Amino acid sequence: MAILASANFQWVLLSTTMLGIAAGMFGVLAYWKKQSLMSDTLSHAALPGVIVAFMIMNEKNLFLLVVGAACSALLGAWFIHVIRSSTRIKEDTAMGMILSVFFGAGMVLLTIVNRTASGSQSGLDTFIFGQAASMVRQDVYTMTALALVVIMMIVIAFKEWKIYLFDLQFAKGLGLPTSLMHIFYVLGLVVTIVIGIQAVGVILMAALLIIPAVSARYWTHSFKVMMFLSAIFGGLSGAIGTFVSAQGANWPTGPFIVLTATAFFLVSLVFGRSHGLLTEYFTYKKQQKELAQPEDERTQLPGVLSKEGGR
Repeated sequence: MAILASANFQWVLLSTTMLGIAAGMFGVLAYWKKQSLMSDTLSHAALPGVIVAFMIMNEKNLFLLVVGAACSALLGAWFIHVIRSSTRIKEDTAMGMILSVFFGAGMVLLTIVNRTASGSQSGLDTFIFGQAASMVRQDVYTMTALALVVIMMIVIAFKEWKIYLFDLQFAKGLGLPTSLMHIFYVLGLVVTIVIGIQAVGVILMAALLIIPAVSARYWTHSFKVMMFLSAIFGGLSGAIGTFVSAQGANWPTGPFIVLTATAFFLVSLVFGRSHGLLTEYFTYKKQQKELAQPEDERTQLPGVLSKEGGR
């Protein structure tokens, strides 16, 4: 196909694939830390930073917009921490408040910017649902480089992340800098979110973090295998969604990437070997069959203890 031969499309495809891999891998950390809602909150909180950065610099430079988005998202994370630590408001309530306030502020600023002469042609609307086709080569370089940073951060400290997530007290006993790891976790989450806001959009970026990780969980109990599968699901979602969105004029990339990720989730939900619906069904039917057999026959089945052996 003609679009596959386009050098610009190939670079964009590479960047969204790398984004999907990074989001899939970091999504596993967020899944086990039980902070999936945090990713949704920070992705929405990034929007005001994008608009403010454009208003200050008066140019659509992705790196500068990413810096603005990161500052805004970190400010949102700080507000959540302050609300949770200094009031009786629970963390999920604080997240909902920050998500709504920051996104509302971002939409107000976007409306103001779009009414200016330069803002009307800025294309900042693409940050809502994502538009990979609007990216230039410099944007691709920025996205790919930051995605590689996130991937390497996970790969290099893989064992430390595993201990930190599953046994925090043991991690402290080993002398791991858990406070510093938490800071790196928040920074990594913010970086993963902000590098994808142009391709996927602030509204749907959280889905690229959550869905691949949940899909991978249906296939394995292993943390390492889950990380690998989530990276594959995320990378394929980014690549396929970008390819499909490129077939039409001004088709938003984010929804197609999320729909592709959802397709992987549905397949995993039904056919997953660990917790899939079919696996659970066949396991249930097998147990029913075993229980329906006479007791003397059940004691001969592999893995079933006899009364004497169980004592």
